[in-house]
Amino acid sequence: MERFKLVVAVHLILIENNQILLLRRYNTGYEDGNYSVVAGHIDGNESVIKAMQREVSEEAGIWIEEQDLQIVHVMHRNTPNRESIDYFLTCKNYSGQIQIMEKDKCDELKFYDLEHLPDNVIPYVRKAIECYRNGENFSVYGW
Repeated sequence: MERFKLVVAVHLILIENNQILLLRRYNTGYEDGNYSVVAGHIDGNESVIKAMQREVSEEAGIWIEEQDLQIVHVMHRNTPNRESIDYFLTCKNYSGQIQIMEKDKCDELKFYDLEHLPDNVIPYVRKAIECYRNGENFSVYGW
C-alpha cells in the first residue's frame, strides 16, 4: 500500500518599512485576481530553503542567500482537494531588483502596508501573515 503524501509549499514574507511584498495572481486557474506572497511548491530533491531561493528568483527576480532565509511559520492546511504543509520564510537581505518575472502568471508585484492588506488576499495567506505578526510559529487551516 502506498503511503499518503503531503504537498509541501514555500512562501516568502518579505517586509520592508512595515510593508509586505504581494503579488496578484493572473491566468493560473487558482485564486486569479487575488493577492498572495511569492510562493511555490517544492519540486522534490530540494530543501525548503533551496525551494524558496528558486521560487523567489523565478517569480521576483531577486536572490536570497541561504543564511538570510528564516522559517517563521508553518501551516498544516486542508482543502477539499488536498492536504499540505506550508512553510513561510522571511529574509532581511536580498540582491537584485524586484520585478515580475512570470508575466503570464502575475499582473502586479508591489509592497502593501502590513497593517492594511488588500481585501482580496488569499485567506490562508492572510492567516499566515497574521500569525507572523503575532509571533505564532504554527497554525492549522481548513480543519
